[in-house]
Amino acid sequence: MGVIAAVLFGIAFFIHGSGTTTNVWFDPTSLMYAGLCCLALHLLGVGTGWYSHRR
Repeated sequence: MGVIAAVLFGIAFFIHGSGTTTNVWFDPTSLMYAGLCCLALHLLGVGTGWYSHRR
């Protein structure tokens, strides 16, 4: 999830920096919110791949 957040932030930065006009779904602000959501899920431990199996 952390890598996905970094990719979304990179794409948002590139779109914002180039001044490209896009539709609402690929707007830099929408991508930033999606990246923040993925980052929050990563910090919660979702998608980390670490599982503790106690027996």
